[in-house]
Amino acid sequence: MNNTPKPTKTELAILNVMWIISPATVRQIHEELCVKTRTSYTTTLKMLQVMFQKGLVSRDSSQKAHIYSPALSKQETQAQIIDDLKTRLFGGSMSSLVMQALGSNHQTSDDEITKIKEFLNTLE
Repeated sequence: MNNTPKPTKTELAILNVMWIISPATVRQIHEELCVKTRTSYTTTLKMLQVMFQKGLVSRDSSQKAHIYSPALSKQETQAQIIDDLKTRLFGGSMSSLVMQALGSNHQTSDDEITKIKEFLNTLE
């Protein structure tokens, strides 16, 4: 599995924006981020600088405005987080994780259940 650190909740919010609009400047990322959450430009800038230092994003400094891109794709990040969750919380058991995710405390639509069944059929 990739050695990139797992993003925090705030970093994931920024990455979710970046997976849609990257590569992008701090201003572009900040404006899109402000659609869903209230934050200052300097906070967005500082978070991107920290994320760059952690290896979560790459930065192109060749232009006046730095251009940022996610280091990993959304799918790679999801896999990394699921693997960590499976190991730390479910003792390495994917079936326990999936059963908890689909358990009685959660609303799973008929459409989602159909998609899950189709996916399971492709695994057999």
